[in-house]
Amino acid sequence: MNSATPTPRFDTFYKYDELTRLLFAYAEAHPTLVAVRSIGKSHEGREIWVATVTNIATGAAEDKPAFWTDGNIHAAELTASTAVLYFLHELVTKYGSDADITELLDSRAVYLCPRLNPDGAELALADRPRHIRSSTRPYPFDEEPVDGLTPEDIDGDGRVLFMRIADPHGAYKKCAADPRLMVAREPGEFGGEYYRLMPEGFVQHYDGLTVKVNSDVEGLDLNRNFPSGWRQEHEQVGAGDYPTSEPEVKAMVDFIVAHRNIGAAVSYHTHSGVILRPMGIQSDDDMIPEDLWSIKRFSEIGTRLTGYPAISIWHDFKYYPKDVISGTQDWVYEHLGALFWVVEIWAPNKEAGINDYKWIDWYREHPVEDDLKLIKWSDEHCGGRAHVEWRPFMHPQLGQVEIGGWDKMNYWRNPPPQLREREAARFPKWMTQIALSLPKLELLRTEVRALGPDTWRVKLAVANSGWLPAYVTKRALQRKTVRGVIFEIHLPEGDGSVSLISGKPRMEGPQLEGHAPKNSLNAFLPNREVTADRAVGEWVVRAPQGTRLALSARADRAGVVRAEVILD
Repeated sequence: MNSATPTPRFDTFYKYDELTRLLFAYAEAHPTLVAVRSIGKSHEGREIWVATVTNIATGAAEDKPAFWTDGNIHAAELTASTAVLYFLHELVTKYGSDADITELLDSRAVYLCPRLNPDGAELALADRPRHIRSSTRPYPFDEEPVDGLTPEDIDGDGRVLFMRIADPHGAYKKCAADPRLMVAREPGEFGGEYYRLMPEGFVQHYDGLTVKVNSDVEGLDLNRNFPSGWRQEHEQVGAGDYPTSEPEVKAMVDFIVAHRNIGAAVSYHTHSGVILRPMGIQSDDDMIPEDLWSIKRFSEIGTRLTGYPAISIWHDFKYYPKDVISGTQDWVYEHLGALFWVVEIWAPNKEAGINDYKWIDWYREHPVEDDLKLIKWSDEHCGGRAHVEWRPFMHPQLGQVEIGGWDKMNYWRNPPPQLREREAARFPKWMTQIALSLPKLELLRTEVRALGPDTWRVKLAVANSGWLPAYVTKRALQRKTVRGVIFEIHLPEGDGSVSLISGKPRMEGPQLEGHAPKNSLNAFLPNREVTADRAVGEWVVRAPQGTRLALSARADRAGVVRAEVILD
């Protein structure tokens, strides 16, 4: 008898041990739908768990087209893990009652990796947290700082906030409309009360005058360690020693490369409240047009179903105008030609009613009116906890300071607890629709025709019933990461009475198109490939009447079909 389905709390971020128990509880409760396995170990030796979700009664996961989703590659982006867990919960609790999810798990497989970076997440969830970018491995040098300020929780309240110190040369001042807010001095402004702001943290070897904020000793950005467009540290900060040098990234890359059935993927991050589409290292003009059209189509569906705008990484989401963001999980499309998106969950500025803003540019500069909207949102919807009241603190090195300001971890990088489930709930329908659009190989028919007393023509006809072509994207064809449909005939071993006269035991057939129309019915030129979704394998066999033969066909991203024929 199955165990009861877990009832997780989506307003809570789970530590590693709790997350592990939760995943295995799903597998125990639904053994015909969920299997959990490790795909590798993190830098500190924690297992990186992946849940495979499919109805094993309708076939093994590796025999079905598949969808991948991961989260929490960045240490403090914990809502990304929540989004993947939420999808898992939706799949197992709605199987059998929701038609789309039932069809999805009957015909396809879903691979879910809730936490790609367990070490960094564990540090972010510590009682006295630190919020590093990714992995806890020291990089680029294995040395602790000997001076400067290291951002961390110094007053033991579980938060890393800001410190402010009155200083006539400071860059900030109290906002006239709300003195709790610190806003930038105007150009040429003088004669007021000004402050220096710096992250909360201790200072080593303070000289009484200068403070430098140290970079994290753990300077890796696992999202820059992927093979696509990888560049060294001087061009791409946090990139690692070489592509896939980090065990967390290598685990994901090895798994996806080994699972050729993965045709689409979504990676969850925080924050900005956007869906990011390929590519990261090329403009739309340089993309294969058919791929761009397909990606835009699914992106628009994502916007409609989630409320998140879909934008281009290259055109719309750069940390600096001249930067190119490469080496990311965008590798899934750029190298393998599978569909891929990054979702940046949560936009606190939008939540506060700031709707006219440009993603990254807003963080460089924005009007004071936006800050006032945000602190109003903090007061009214977060109990004043998104922006923490300034309070005195006797700093052991700096003397009297005040600690307070924005709580970036709990209200910026992640939504407040009461909104986490709402954000995670935006995405299952979109992911389900993408996965249901993947190619799906199906058996049309088999045929046996006698050519003589012991000679037979055998045919196996298959079709792609999916919306997408079996190769998924033109880039996959360009990169030669997919083959045409592979037909095989399996002759009985050691039986000299059975032999193949024509055809090969294994043959590569054509690429199969999907049922997505090539153009509208109003187009001047007709679509001439009306049955390009079908293919036939054919053999001539010499064997006694009544012999049973096994046939199969497979396409890398469309799954496997098997059949048996009797020569009669």
